[in-house]
Amino acid sequence: MDTRFTGVIPPVITPFKHGEVDLDSLRRVVEFLIGSGVHGLFVGGSSGEVAYLTDSQRDAVISAVVEYASGRVPVLAGAIDTTAHRVIEQARRAEALGADAVVAACPFYALNDAAEIADHFRAIAAAISVPLLAYDVPVRLNGKKLDRDMLVTLGVEGALAGVKDSSGDDVGFRRLVAANAAAGHPLALLTGHECVVDGMLLLGGDGCVPGYGNVEPGAYVELWEAARAGRWDEARRIQDRLCAGFEIVFVPRGRSGDASGIGAFKTVMAAQGTIDANEMAFPVRALEGASREGVLAIARSQGLI
Repeated sequence: MDTRFTGVIPPVITPFKHGEVDLDSLRRVVEFLIGSGVHGLFVGGSSGEVAYLTDSQRDAVISAVVEYASGRVPVLAGAIDTTAHRVIEQARRAEALGADAVVAACPFYALNDAAEIADHFRAIAAAISVPLLAYDVPVRLNGKKLDRDMLVTLGVEGALAGVKDSSGDDVGFRRLVAANAAAGHPLALLTGHECVVDGMLLLGGDGCVPGYGNVEPGAYVELWEAARAGRWDEARRIQDRLCAGFEIVFVPRGRSGDASGIGAFKTVMAAQGTIDANEMAFPVRALEGASREGVLAIARSQGLI
């Protein structure tokens, strides 16, 4: 398959300091990820807290990551908005800022049917000159799962270059892989499910977009390389180690999903020195006290700090 969008493509977190995007820390994140051997960077996704960013902040993050990456790896930019025309505005700005591809979700708040969702993606693809990937993330979109046959059809048409599957539906992902293969593999299929990357690669996935990859990017690269070489026992051992570290997200209790997931990643990254602070986008509160200490205890036990 002739595509650049394979391998390990972490969804880059957005560091904050005193309520503003911390571009100095963002530079260190980019260098850490690229230095660990990743194959691309995805900015403006859920792990980047895109829903909390203003348009100017989104632009600043995309521009900075494109500059910092300096062509070493492709940069995929999320254009996440409610309807096609709004997404197109975001996508065109991302392209102008140097993004190598755009990632868009289905419409939300708007109540569109399957045919309208397909036209949504077609319109976005027609409005830009870089590849478009679909972002399948039902947990963020009131449970809306992108239809397998629609995705493959859009791939065959050339409207979509790939899918970032964060649905957590592993049966659905396997069915998508099979349908995609039967259609000639028009789509690059990337799993966002951090703890089953080995399994998703075994069944034919083209790569991963793991939020936890901000913490342990090198291990995901090792997993990818083992899988590519068919060393599946090694891939499973690496995945087991990653899952032991991923336990950090289960430490916070009674917190929002953003605070427990992204907040845990940021807490370890701050302790590693990759970012200056574990600050979250307003109004999400950073992990403190027992939650912070519990996350750091797991990180120490795994040799991450």
